[in-house]
Amino acid sequence: MTAPNRNVLWANALVDELVAAGVDAVVASPGSRSTPLTVAAAGHEELRVFSQLDERAAAYFALGRARRTGRVTPLICTSGTAAANYHPAVMEASEARVPLLALTADRPPELRDSGANQTTDQEKLYGDAVRFYKDLPEPAANDRALRSLRTTVARAVSTAEGADKGPVHLNVPFKKPLEPTPVPGDVPEDLPEAAERGRDGPYVDVTGGAPEPGDDELRALADKLSDADRGLIVAGPADPPGIDPEAVTALAHASGFPVLADPLSGLRYGGHTRVAPVIGGYDAYLSADLAGGGTEAGEADGPDGWADPDLVLRLGASPTSKRLRKYLAGTGADQYQVDPAGGWREAEFAATDLVVAEPSRLCARLSRLARGGSGDPDWRAQWEEADRVAEAVHTREGDDVPNGAGSERGFHEGDALRAVADALPDPATLFVSNSMPVRDLDRFVGPTTANVTALGNRGVSGIDGIVSSALGAGSGTTDDLTLVVGDLALYHDSNGLLAVERCDVDVTVVAINNDGGGIFHKLPIESFEPPFSESFKTPHGMEFEPLAELHGLEYARIDARPDALADRGETPAERAEAVADEVGEAVSRAHEAPGSHLIEVATDAEASHRTRERLAAAVERAVRGNAGDE
Repeated sequence: MTAPNRNVLWANALVDELVAAGVDAVVASPGSRSTPLTVAAAGHEELRVFSQLDERAAAYFALGRARRTGRVTPLICTSGTAAANYHPAVMEASEARVPLLALTADRPPELRDSGANQTTDQEKLYGDAVRFYKDLPEPAANDRALRSLRTTVARAVSTAEGADKGPVHLNVPFKKPLEPTPVPGDVPEDLPEAAERGRDGPYVDVTGGAPEPGDDELRALADKLSDADRGLIVAGPADPPGIDPEAVTALAHASGFPVLADPLSGLRYGGHTRVAPVIGGYDAYLSADLAGGGTEAGEADGPDGWADPDLVLRLGASPTSKRLRKYLAGTGADQYQVDPAGGWREAEFAATDLVVAEPSRLCARLSRLARGGSGDPDWRAQWEEADRVAEAVHTREGDDVPNGAGSERGFHEGDALRAVADALPDPATLFVSNSMPVRDLDRFVGPTTANVTALGNRGVSGIDGIVSSALGAGSGTTDDLTLVVGDLALYHDSNGLLAVERCDVDVTVVAINNDGGGIFHKLPIESFEPPFSESFKTPHGMEFEPLAELHGLEYARIDARPDALADRGETPAERAEAVADEVGEAVSRAHEAPGSHLIEVATDAEASHRTRERLAAAVERAVRGNAGDE
């Protein structure tokens, strides 16, 4: 027998089943009680082990990798608070439908509720956030127990990656010895081959399935789409592994519907945008009062001649854009929310129908049944023109923008996002942080044919674990990786940068340092001083060059604050263009050079927010004036 004791036998069987289920990597953090699992993983020739010192960073690393690959990367940790540090990532994985498998080592059951060191109640530690939980039995060297273990592991992986993707939790108790120390007689010589070494392939082959409507229900939905004069396809952040752009493009052509694509939908960027009517500037010009005021769909036009949809097909999670969400709620249109797990992800409660279906397959099938779509020939043109106007204002190329709304001047943080996006190599993975970077990406970076995979943590939208999630995503692809992160999010997960060296991931980090919580300038609390500055914006005065030095990153700093730009050009527009060019050039140099880089862009949060407000007003004036002229 190759196993010196039952713990080794048990851990080897568990890890062997992970590999048989398609797992190619695990993330392990050092600890004593998890020794059997870590040793088994390290000894498996088909498994890559990422070593992470901090369990919270480890969990977000695994989450980011699963976001990029669509496959689970299991976690291994010791008992006690180590397991608790997985909880934020488990919450994100649950709400964002990301596969995650937590393997938490535990003390033996008799030590629970005894005051034993490093022992706490780990049963159902993550509550209802997990799709599947099991407190595994203590290791046993018998046929039935090993068959049960292998079956459980196969079920856990398939559940994490199933239709309702998300986190699963296996609590794994071990008694000593935890090391591969021989224990005579612990493992019998006559164990059946299938129990000890498994089967040829997974112990339980799980055949997955995608939910979809029956033929009659599908035809009825296709008829609704075909009868709509003004339809929209709205794609929010996608569940991994994403929505098929070809299927959505086919449906857009068959129906005549424009596609309003969230930057995290997987549909805003890529070659399909050459032929698909992808709209990306909507956050700049939509608002609740632009809608028709809740009158009956098909009859309502909003202010200034803006036409409302009479049918909306919604894919993915709730869109990043609050303005889009509020606009859709005000239109009175029939809204079909498509969700493969039958979940409800529409917080305005304006959707009229829930379609339980896998989005890509549904779009492909509907595209073959739709009957020519859009009775309103100006419908698509309205959206394309609005996007053109918004782009003209944002790029300060506004001479042809109606009503003189053209050039709103001054550098703002959205310019940094545009500069980063323009400088990305092709292909690229772009990870964007909460709170402002993802919103600036949404508003200021429109559709492009570049092969960019944009990712973010929009499940519970926290600023924790952003660095680790990005590096995890980078570990799952050969694409160049860029992270755009705010200063507080970078500070919050700065130890996640250990993965650059420990996990061999190269990254270009663009840190937008506006000295605190810039997003709070968007909230009414901004008007209350005190406590706004000290309790909400929380200025910290930090610069991040020492952090780059600590982790071996090449460092560059660009000061984009208004006072620092005084000598960068004669006009605010020239100064803004100069600093945007500097950001883009820094990103390009970083991607052309070896290793990892940290580019710090110092900005003024309040000035950026005021500029966003002026631009929003200019875009709304231009779009509404343009719609009224038609």
